[in-house]
Amino acid sequence: MYSRKRNYADFPKPQPDITTPRKTSLSANIFTVGYPLAHEGSVWPALTTCSALAMPPVPPLHVLGPRLRALRKKRGLRQKTVAARAQVSASYLSEIEQGKKYPSPDKMAALADALGVPYDALAILGPAPSRAPAPPTASPLLEAFPFALFGVDPTALAQVMARQPDQAEALTRAFLDVMRNYDLTVEHFLFAALRSYQQLHRNYFEALEAEAEALRTEHGWDAAYVPSPKTLAALLTTHHRYEVDLQALDSYPDLSRLRSVYLPHPSTPRLLVNPKLMPSQQAFLLAREIGYVRLGIDVRPTTSTFIEIESFEQVLNHFKASYLGGALLMPRAAVCADLAHLFNQRRWDDGALRTAFNRYNATPEMLYYRLTELIPAFFGLQEIYIMRFNHQRGTDAYRLTKVFNMSRVPVPHGVEADEHYCRRWVSVRTLQALDRIQGTLAHPQPVIRAQRVRFITDNAEFFAIGVARPLALKPGVNSVVALGFLIDDDFRRMVRFWDDPHVPTVEVNLTCERCALLDCPDRAAAPSILHRADRRLRQRVALETLRNTLG
Repeated sequence: MYSRKRNYADFPKPQPDITTPRKTSLSANIFTVGYPLAHEGSVWPALTTCSALAMPPVPPLHVLGPRLRALRKKRGLRQKTVAARAQVSASYLSEIEQGKKYPSPDKMAALADALGVPYDALAILGPAPSRAPAPPTASPLLEAFPFALFGVDPTALAQVMARQPDQAEALTRAFLDVMRNYDLTVEHFLFAALRSYQQLHRNYFEALEAEAEALRTEHGWDAAYVPSPKTLAALLTTHHRYEVDLQALDSYPDLSRLRSVYLPHPSTPRLLVNPKLMPSQQAFLLAREIGYVRLGIDVRPTTSTFIEIESFEQVLNHFKASYLGGALLMPRAAVCADLAHLFNQRRWDDGALRTAFNRYNATPEMLYYRLTELIPAFFGLQEIYIMRFNHQRGTDAYRLTKVFNMSRVPVPHGVEADEHYCRRWVSVRTLQALDRIQGTLAHPQPVIRAQRVRFITDNAEFFAIGVARPLALKPGVNSVVALGFLIDDDFRRMVRFWDDPHVPTVEVNLTCERCALLDCPDRAAAPSILHRADRRLRQRVALETLRNTLG
């Protein structure tokens, strides 16, 4: 049944255009064909965890490889011997010595032990043995970044930087220092690269849509059918000899917050699914696993939440399988028909959204991400974003855990750790509403709130819809996902309820510390950053006056 395995890495450079453009009418044929997906990513280096940033500085590839080879040969050791001692493959060690791959700090420590040298013997910065100076792009971060995804020729970049090697090297070192000082890791850049790639292509990938539709057709599922976890598990076990285990993770308390663990095996791969998950979450994990199989993906993470990332290829493949899984569960024909009906209503109705959650057996986050894939392509609304907040009940802390912004407006993002996000956002108010309801109901339904939010510093207004619910794997923690649409001419033409008088309009800012609404009744902290900026502005004005008077 799953005979067609394709390697989308071999497709030509992605084209963002859609062959059948969206219609201004809300009816009818909304499909399109023709998409090449992505270039396979290159390997990402060390600095993959916060703890790694605390370790000694790591040398660039052009230094580490020759140094490792020289130390091995000095001790008369073969590659196979060192690889066995370090518990890595000989081919992996060979690629390190050739400068093609970069080991994680843990693997570098294992290699140092295998050679009988201290960690610093490999990690210390300095010239490589018998090697000419390397170009500035030998930085691990620059070598690993998937430039080809964005149409950038790394060779041309190297030529530009090589014209001023000392300055380029200083810039690279400064960049890495910033990463260490602000607790940034390569993962931040890795996921940022993926988000940028999604934005570049409007987060719509026709080849994956076509694969999902082909799968549904092969199994005789019509547009209204939503496969259950039991059906999806049967596909994996029957057609691909998987073992799907809903109990094993319960025996490992340290893994209690993981949604799934994949254990590869040549004959019987195992997928361990957390039994505490809701059926909708289990269905998505199973559908994503079918996506991995369908696409013939071998380079992949083994856990639902990344514990350690070895390459950009892993993250890109994870995205491909997740996209296909979501499209398998929420077919575009049905979702687009539901969206057309919703957008054609004169009044906002959260009942239509609740119906969609139930129809597709989807969590708010699953459905919202699916909407970001279809709305830009078929309804022409490009300026949208998703934000997710977590809130520990009984506290006044709201933690921004995810942002996916396809708008040109810089919507809320990560700020300093001690700042207080605006309490007027639909996200915070929806969480507050859920918290109040939980005081009287043990198992409330998800809370849905809509409001128009006007960012006072950006002169931009969004129609935002927040959905809050308790988290299955984190007792006492609530989560909200908000979907926001920029209220521009396209939104006003496409969405009839955009000016529904029953939806409140609220002025908001990023954080209380940055906000000029001094009389705000929802303020949680003084505008300290705003005052600091005002003080610096007065200092600049006074300094200019001083220069003009005494200069």
